[in-house]
Amino acid sequence: MADEADKGPSKNALKKAAKEAEKAAKKAAKAATAQQQQAAEPEIPVEQLAEYFGELALAGPLNVPAPTTTLEKLPASGEVILRAAVYNARKQSAKLVFLNLRQGLSSIQAVLFANTPETKAMVKWAANIPVASIVLVHGEVKASPEKIASATIDDRELHITNIHVVSRAVERLPIQVEDAERPIPADDAPVQETKEGERPILSLPARLNNRVIDLKAIPNKAIFRIRHGIVSLFQEHLTSKGFVGIQTPKLIPTASEGGSNVFEVTYFDRKAYLAQSPQLYKQMVIASGFERVFEVGPVFRAENSNTSRHLTEFTGLDMEMEFDEDYHDVITTLENLMLFIFKGLNTTYKRETELLQGMYGVEPFKLPEEGQVPRLKYPEAIAMLREAGEELGDYDDLTTPQEKHLGRLVLAKYNTDFYVLDKFPTSVRPFYTMPDPENPKYSNSYDFFMRGQEILSGAQRIHDAPFLRKRMAAMDPPVPEKGAEAYIEAFEYGCSRHGGGGIGLERIVTFWLGLPNIRMATLFPRDPQRIAP
Repeated sequence: MADEADKGPSKNALKKAAKEAEKAAKKAAKAATAQQQQAAEPEIPVEQLAEYFGELALAGPLNVPAPTTTLEKLPASGEVILRAAVYNARKQSAKLVFLNLRQGLSSIQAVLFANTPETKAMVKWAANIPVASIVLVHGEVKASPEKIASATIDDRELHITNIHVVSRAVERLPIQVEDAERPIPADDAPVQETKEGERPILSLPARLNNRVIDLKAIPNKAIFRIRHGIVSLFQEHLTSKGFVGIQTPKLIPTASEGGSNVFEVTYFDRKAYLAQSPQLYKQMVIASGFERVFEVGPVFRAENSNTSRHLTEFTGLDMEMEFDEDYHDVITTLENLMLFIFKGLNTTYKRETELLQGMYGVEPFKLPEEGQVPRLKYPEAIAMLREAGEELGDYDDLTTPQEKHLGRLVLAKYNTDFYVLDKFPTSVRPFYTMPDPENPKYSNSYDFFMRGQEILSGAQRIHDAPFLRKRMAAMDPPVPEKGAEAYIEAFEYGCSRHGGGGIGLERIVTFWLGLPNIRMATLFPRDPQRIAP
């Protein structure tokens, strides 16, 4: 054994050691050369570097021109200046960095290549711009040699000539925007554990707690464009039909809907309430001689409902109108309004609609032809549900699962996700609802449904003061007249037959896109558990 030890290292070991020494020498020589080159490079004046990159002043005139284009209007080629947000910085080498820049629903790959001492410094600086920072970029649009999967603009890229930070985000965000761009699971979906190497599933509460970052996600941008589109289409259509926009009080002396689902506030030396709807004021305006009115405004409901489709504050789209012959004229007006909105979403907002419906694997919303919206009478709906196995009485109010079941039955029978349920039992409607003159157990009232869920509730209203007082007294519990005197008296001065409806804006957004939770359709949701941010 001693003789073998005296022989020294083997030939293979000597060869290996020689290779490692040669490799180390080459590495040292390369580092020395780089160091010499760096030392040989002239020191660049700060003023010259500021032309290429840096932080812009918080206020005052800038040394760079204002943006002249947007990604939506990006030319096929040529020089551009734009302001955008950085959503990824990928450094390939000391001479090359890729940035993902975004505006609204659009994104583009930006390339920064160093071929001078100035641009080499710019590459190093740009690679460290934090995600979500806002930058002002000068560059040249060029055709991409291949399709770019990471950007919505996949056939062009932006070659940056200089870049300046308008607003620098913190280095570490509480949540990541890319995590907010994945679908959230439905409330009843099984909990899925993330595998090693996968990004975490971001819960809805985590997103809402960091809502400003969450709203930076492209799907959320699309949701709120859809929301804006619905309001615009609502106002456009009703205005074209002779309706006048109004704004009614939100601080009121008595609960507008009756009952206890109302927020009480201190109003100087007395109590007041947040309006549960503009209903009473809409009717008072009709009594004032306004034939057709609409309103877009906040609605407050003190319901301790923690479901995926309830909020304590939402936006109501309300309308009220006179009619001569029959309250079904109001239903027809509302049907045409909703079909106008749906068709507008399918055209003007097709891109946003397809993005969200595809993200959540939702079938496109099935529409009936104009004039062919199914109108089911309440007894007919009860019969359909009983035949399908549901147990309920003639005058029972439908539960949410029963509404969804009815929606599936209507879809199968009529091939539409949109329908009307007419002639609700009087016992489940508010005091101002006109009973059916042929059968007072039913009423001249209706709900509209999308994908089997209610989005609109409406009716013919009582326009006679004595009858209104009688109905208020007959309610269980009775609705007090105190605080509602002005409302009741309005009908003593002459009032036409009228009816209308109240639509939940967030519900239209949610059911149109197939979102799993209504909180996604409002900027800063309010529910029994959430009052901030």
